[in-house]
Amino acid sequence: MPAVFLKDRSLLFVSGAEAQSFLQNLITTDITALEADEARPGALLTPQGKILFDFMIWRDGEGYTIETDAGQRDSLLKRLTMYKLRAAVTLAPSTEEGVTVSWDEGAEGVRESQGVRVSQGARGSQGARDSRFAKAGVTLTRRARRHGDGSEALYDALRISHGIVTSGSDFALQDAFPHDVLMDFNGGLSFRKGCYVGQEVVSRMQHRGTARRRVVTVSAATALPGTGTEITAAGKPVGTLGSVDGGNGLAIVRIDRAGAAMAAGTPLLAGDTPVSLVLPAWSGLVFPTSGDEASA
Repeated sequence: MPAVFLKDRSLLFVSGAEAQSFLQNLITTDITALEADEARPGALLTPQGKILFDFMIWRDGEGYTIETDAGQRDSLLKRLTMYKLRAAVTLAPSTEEGVTVSWDEGAEGVRESQGVRVSQGARGSQGARDSRFAKAGVTLTRRARRHGDGSEALYDALRISHGIVTSGSDFALQDAFPHDVLMDFNGGLSFRKGCYVGQEVVSRMQHRGTARRRVVTVSAATALPGTGTEITAAGKPVGTLGSVDGGNGLAIVRIDRAGAAMAAGTPLLAGDTPVSLVLPAWSGLVFPTSGDEASA
């Protein structure tokens, strides 16, 4: 079971009598549906529905732990504090940095015979199951502090192979909608709970079926060019490469344009490198071959 310490992740804790309602009215995740040992993705959106901050969230005793990129943590804390007003909520950053991820690919659950059980608590030693990887059939847990010395490249390779993106490497904050990064499929975006910041925009996208940009896995017979390289079809832009691991990578592309190109037999290129694009199987999406939206 690989265990990788992600040194650039930070935590903040949200507690108090009104912690649940405070978060429920702000973020994209339906935290009332969170299981005790489950970590789900989430975002705080702009009023225009784009991702301002992205994170993982899980229950921690009577409160919640939010895990985010270290570079976002203080700004996220400041933004949440702005919304707090007189709510009975305490917001506290962790004094320790970093998160350890460990996984048992292909297993139905973490094996008890290995002496590891998944249980509640970011500050405890067991961790919480990442719902994004669970969708892809991988049991991966997240827990605070260093509990392993595996290379971060192992985790990046796992993310890439299963179509799981991260801000910074794969998309820019304030540039992507939750649908662009598959939050409508990975448990991070609710259409059933009440209003939250940006909710009207993402709900309209959902009901009108206007999502066109989606995460794909990218593969090539040779090493892919670097992050940020444009993907084109017949000289026209389709998307941009994100994380890269040798001949494999991630990208957010216009699936209507990519689908039309593939249907017509038009080569897709990342720079000058021929590539193949695949939508993550766990999303249930397919490439449209016309102007219609992909459907699950």
